[in-house]
Amino acid sequence: MILLCLLLFGLVFWAFLPLLRCDFIEFDDYAYVTGNTHIYFTPGNLARALTHGEGSNWHPLTQWSLMLDHRLYGLNPWGYHLTNVLLHAVNTVLVFLVFRRMTGLRPGKSVVAAAPQAGATWRSLMVAALFGLHPLRVESVAWISERKDVLSVLFWMLTLWAYVRYAQKKSRVEGRGSKADTTVPALDSGLSTLDYSLALFFFALGLMSKPMVVTLPFVLLLLDYWPLARWPRLNLRGLVAEKVPFFLLSVIVCVVTYVVQKNGGMLKELASVSVPLSCAERLDNALVAYGRYLGKLFWPVNLCAFYPHPGQWPAKSVALAGLLILGLSVFAWVGRRRWPFCLTGWFWYLGTLVPVIGLIQVGSQSMADRYSYIPSIGILVVLVWGMHQMTKGWHYQGALSAVVAAVMIPACIALTRQQTVYWQDGVFLWRRAVAVTKNNYDAHNRLGRAWASQGRLDEAMRAFQEAVRLNPNLPEVYCNLGRIASSQGRVAEALAYYQKALALQPDSITALCNFGELLRQIGRTDEALEQFQKAVEIVPDNATSQNNLGYSLSMKGRPDEALVHFQKAVDLDPDNAIFHDNFAFFLLQRGRGDEAIGHLRLALKLQPDNAQFHNDLGCVLLSMEQPDEAIHELQTGARLKPDQAEAHRNLSHALLQQGRLDEAIHEFQEVLKLKPDDRQASNDLVLAIGMKEKQPQPDVPSSNP
Repeated sequence: MILLCLLLFGLVFWAFLPLLRCDFIEFDDYAYVTGNTHIYFTPGNLARALTHGEGSNWHPLTQWSLMLDHRLYGLNPWGYHLTNVLLHAVNTVLVFLVFRRMTGLRPGKSVVAAAPQAGATWRSLMVAALFGLHPLRVESVAWISERKDVLSVLFWMLTLWAYVRYAQKKSRVEGRGSKADTTVPALDSGLSTLDYSLALFFFALGLMSKPMVVTLPFVLLLLDYWPLARWPRLNLRGLVAEKVPFFLLSVIVCVVTYVVQKNGGMLKELASVSVPLSCAERLDNALVAYGRYLGKLFWPVNLCAFYPHPGQWPAKSVALAGLLILGLSVFAWVGRRRWPFCLTGWFWYLGTLVPVIGLIQVGSQSMADRYSYIPSIGILVVLVWGMHQMTKGWHYQGALSAVVAAVMIPACIALTRQQTVYWQDGVFLWRRAVAVTKNNYDAHNRLGRAWASQGRLDEAMRAFQEAVRLNPNLPEVYCNLGRIASSQGRVAEALAYYQKALALQPDSITALCNFGELLRQIGRTDEALEQFQKAVEIVPDNATSQNNLGYSLSMKGRPDEALVHFQKAVDLDPDNAIFHDNFAFFLLQRGRGDEAIGHLRLALKLQPDNAQFHNDLGCVLLSMEQPDEAIHELQTGARLKPDQAEAHRNLSHALLQQGRLDEAIHEFQEVLKLKPDDRQASNDLVLAIGMKEKQPQPDVPSSNP
């Protein structure tokens, strides 16, 4: 048994091992990790995760796990990938163990006395292997931001484990009645209550990892039908009443998720397609998506990170998908007595997809590979148990099963390892999406961002322009075009792009702030101020807008008003270290050096490894005539960021002021290594060497008597 678990774990780990060489992806990884100012593992950030969403989702446990990774690995992507791969491998083993326990015990048998049946063991192992090694799993494991998938399924399976223990112990008590050995049923009753509490606890943790887990109470009812066989002994009303606490938790999380996504702008009637989606069009997409997920499960080719929504599906596609879903549902219901696993597996698949099937549109995709992570288990159960049932009585059933496994498992491993190649960085990922889909404007947009992150601005511009050609109503793309044009000095073009973005979406905070920043850079400060003020009026509780407005007002010489907005920014987001840093320099300019130092120390408490903050604090301390502390902070900043010339320059000047000439000369030399053409550093180095030569040399005693 242990050997089977180790084998399964090892196969999954090896199949996904190439992911450790992959980079972060410009697909929410910036919002979740690389650009997340709340990624630091601090008490404030831990508490904030309970009350604030990230990426327009409420999943505090996922945020905590990413914070812990950041504490362990910094911004090295391999560590985050390692965590995802390990979690997925553990999930695969849990699928095996849970199904083995559920299906290997006959109803009413003693939990202690009954041994799992060998057939159920091998079927459970096959389900787990196909689940863990299928190429559809790659997105959930390879995408760091999808930590919520692998983490939530960990608690999903632990919930099932605890619930199965509870149900089997409860069945044992119910089967015995009250005639003999009443003390043992009482003991079992207490143990089953503990298991029930554990199931509820793990379910809560799953909900805190990903809201999609809300469908789990319905799955528990399906498991009561098969394989736990509780329906004949208990009426449905009693089974539902038993799960009321689970349903209540689901309702609470549904409400929280709706509010967070609505406030985050994720709930939309697909504004990025040419026509808003009607209820009928959403239903059409849901039916087609059910069929497409089945197709990807059986024939996993042309997988990619984003499948564009067509807006309206052809009537023929909708009709065929509807007939397929209806026909399979009728088959599962009619054959429920002979093949009860079909009813459980099929409705597991249908039900667990409901939150993400598109009836409530979140984002602009028509489907996503990651959404199949939990639902696919139901179909795999139908396939594996169905094959076993159809070949029951065959003389070579075992040999046939071994041949099927010997073909399918290596095939899955090969396809999975090939799919991991596309996740090595954003350019590979989105070029793949562009290649295997049509009119994928979102993929072109994200490809442009990936090119831009690599400094290849011409390629980025072409990708953004293709996205606009495919869909001219995307404000985000015009903002991206504006950034590229601005960075290349094409100011008039950049201004036109930002104006186009605002014409499409006048309340776009991103467009307003980018437009305002460009206007400020070219000296049109009054117009810039107007954009920042609009952003604050639209969303007064947006800390970034408040910070931008404060900075703009300070540049306009209106310090009293600027103070209000800087203070508002840090009040709205007290765990944002950048806001404290900006506020500190404003306070320093106003002669409030002690308060500035306080905010910089807060910034460093939030981000203790931020070299720039150490450098800033050192400069402020030096201006406040606290040289020893200043040099310590500057040395820390230079150590954390040894390739930053400015850090070495500031440190060299501080050392020079303190007469520590040898150290100052060394730091000036470091500046020149990084910037050989820096004339100021050359002059400073000459000055420091001259000062050293003028120092009186200590007398050296003669060696002659």
